[in-house]
Amino acid sequence: MERQPSIAQQRLEDLLKKDQTHVADKERTSLFLIISGNDDLYRKAEHIYDFKNHWIKDECLTSSKVDFSSGSKALIRLGFNLYNGYSPADIRDIFSVLDQENIELALEAIEYRFNR
Repeated sequence: MERQPSIAQQRLEDLLKKDQTHVADKERTSLFLIISGNDDLYRKAEHIYDFKNHWIKDECLTSSKVDFSSGSKALIRLGFNLYNGYSPADIRDIFSVLDQENIELALEAIEYRFNR
């Protein structure tokens, strides 16, 4: 029996296709892994990343146009850091506000970025 991809995997594939991300682009894929693995971030992906111009929207962290929780902002900062070294992304600040599910997501993105 063929195994169905998870919702997060389907979302990741959708983001990669929408961006036309190259298969070897670990940096961008690790950002999309974080976005696709979190319901709130996935719903607000257009506020985080510009799919037309293929770059991050770092103003989303300070803008009042969209509301992100502290945990969501921490994941965005981590994703931006994995994507292009964006600062500030203090690892202590990021992990101190994440729940267990988002800690696992963050670790998965870090592992993907540096170990595959």
